[in-house]
Amino acid sequence: MLKLIQDMRAAATTIQRALRIVHTAPSHPSTSFITFTRSLSSTRSIMSASPYTVVSTDKAPAAIGPYVQATKYNGLIYASGCIPLDPKSMEVVSGGIEEQTKQVFANVAAVLAASSSAPSHVLKCVVFLKSMNDFVAVNKLYAEFFGETKPARSCVEVARLPKDVLVEIEFIAAEQK
Repeated sequence: MLKLIQDMRAAATTIQRALRIVHTAPSHPSTSFITFTRSLSSTRSIMSASPYTVVSTDKAPAAIGPYVQATKYNGLIYASGCIPLDPKSMEVVSGGIEEQTKQVFANVAAVLAASSSAPSHVLKCVVFLKSMNDFVAVNKLYAEFFGETKPARSCVEVARLPKDVLVEIEFIAAEQK
């Protein structure tokens, strides 16, 4: 009970500060609103209200750290990196870059489905490769997965990936309406 009272007092103080900022902000209404909303952002964390929705599915590997598979906010989906883990065994699929990339795209598809989206709604991907020598093989499977859709993309070689996998892909997508 004491914790709740302390949280409520902290929230009230933050709101009072925000109202003072709005009162002293420039006269343009949109500037006042933006200032007010920014001031309230600390209130949200005090009250433990999350501005986004967590996406979770058992058809893709569970997060292996302090993160989630994806989050949804204002119609956008922000996915954590998908690696080639089998969602049932949580083990890296056997084989080389092609097998691993196929599993990554299976995991991407599962997260998209759980997010009410699809490959055609992906806006941006970041592809992490253990070796840029695998670019052609990954690019071929990437083109097959997205078909006519051409999301923005970055592709980088990295020194090491989780569980020593060969490929990881993260994405931002729009929710299907």
